[in-house]
Amino acid sequence: MAAIPPPGVYVPSPTFFKPLAAGSHQAEVDVEVQAKHTIFLAQNGVRGLVILGSTGEAIHLSRTERKSLMSGVRKGLDSAGFPDYPIMAGILVNAVDEALEWIQDAKDAGAQWGLVLAPGYFGGAASQEGLIEWYTIVANKSALPILIYNYPGVTNNLVVSPETYERLAQHPNIVGCKMSHGNVSHHVQVSTSPSIDHSKFRVYSGFGQQLGPIVVFNAAGVIDGLASFFPTLVVRLFELASKRPLDDKTLKEAMDLQYRVSRAEEFIGKWGILGIREGVYRAVGLGTLEGGRAPLRGKIPEGEWEKWGEVMGNMKL
Repeated sequence: MAAIPPPGVYVPSPTFFKPLAAGSHQAEVDVEVQAKHTIFLAQNGVRGLVILGSTGEAIHLSRTERKSLMSGVRKGLDSAGFPDYPIMAGILVNAVDEALEWIQDAKDAGAQWGLVLAPGYFGGAASQEGLIEWYTIVANKSALPILIYNYPGVTNNLVVSPETYERLAQHPNIVGCKMSHGNVSHHVQVSTSPSIDHSKFRVYSGFGQQLGPIVVFNAAGVIDGLASFFPTLVVRLFELASKRPLDDKTLKEAMDLQYRVSRAEEFIGKWGILGIREGVYRAVGLGTLEGGRAPLRGKIPEGEWEKWGEVMGNMKL
């Protein structure tokens, strides 16, 4: 039986880069800082990681760099006392054979699952039947159990339908999904569908704004960028939303935390990867403000972090 990812809060880790060296055309990956950030998350209640997903800029790294980064993270976790810590590896390519190569590399580097982006290069031309065929071929051959990753913002607005999830959830090597879009109805339909064995197929959102509502309706958690620098608060919100029965006192605290998380997530929505990197630097003290690799090199404009000071200042428990 395929391993099932545990429920909880996961972080889509940004990739950390060293300052750009004189004469170099791009910054080097900073594996040491990557491992330090990972250990910080594990120590603060984050249940697992997505390494080299969209936030991790996997498409901007070479195969050698990806393997080195994942291996370094696994080694750092093991050394810090977190053996078998859950890691999903981002798989962001459209060709079946290349996707399988990325998955094998991830397994060799110590990841337990592949988070496989829907193949949306051709966007609207991809039918739901085509998606089912593509994911089935990958799952049949994959060296790791996989999750379906639907992020319309980077796949030409390709949306995986609830009916497609229901069919793919029957595959023994497909163990969940991440939906990075605002359609809460799709989250709830899939997490409550009577056609799915929810002990074997887990639903995660990519947005902390949706954490409370979807977890109340049986979703397994979130893969959330805000938790990369305010982990304890997002984890606490998950714990409250997961509590059964959900009494009035718990609900009141959950509503307060969901409001604060949702307000702060506006910062993530506006500035994306650059905002997450800045948040980690400002709140955790890791990384730099120089950004990563083109076209995402640089930092957010001066004064933007300060604009969010009132919200961000109330984020720690």
